[in-house]
Amino acid sequence: MTAGKREEGNVWKGLASGVVAGLAAAWAMNQFQAAWSRLAEGEERSHGAQSLQQGTPQHGVGRKLESEGHDDERDDAAGRLANAIAVATLDQELSGREKETAGTVFHYAMGATSGALYGALAEVRPEVKTGAGLPFGVAVWAVADEGLVPLVGLSKSATEYPLSIHAYAFTSHLVFGLTAEFVRRAVRHVL
Repeated sequence: MTAGKREEGNVWKGLASGVVAGLAAAWAMNQFQAAWSRLAEGEERSHGAQSLQQGTPQHGVGRKLESEGHDDERDDAAGRLANAIAVATLDQELSGREKETAGTVFHYAMGATSGALYGALAEVRPEVKTGAGLPFGVAVWAVADEGLVPLVGLSKSATEYPLSIHAYAFTSHLVFGLTAEFVRRAVRHVL
């Protein structure tokens, strides 16, 4: 077997271990957030750090949904995304339960996709594993929660939420990154 083929095989194994790790990390993040919400608020949130980032954004997807009468102030980013896709493709608004279900699917899809990228990168750039996955969790938080989600109008801008929301999201993503690395490492060892 040539070195190139071996490296390619490693990337595929890294990708596969990353998908499993991302799914497990998304689950662990949900469990952490459910516990946080029960302790802090006496109620449980369904998924994703964006579940605390409610309120209609006045730009991008949020503005479009609101102008067409398809936005609910209580929607979180994942529910807003699901509703935007349903309105754009089916010309039909989702019910609250459908938004919650689709939001959960998007949360796990994001976890699997992020994990796949992390697992593949870990094969070709081993330094990304430094810090037991914590830098990975911070990167996902910064790029997704603080960057892309507000940028496209799935949540308000980061400056419109109190520090407590950012702390919740940041800590949740530390759990995500740590879990992703430990699971990735275990699965990759088996592969």
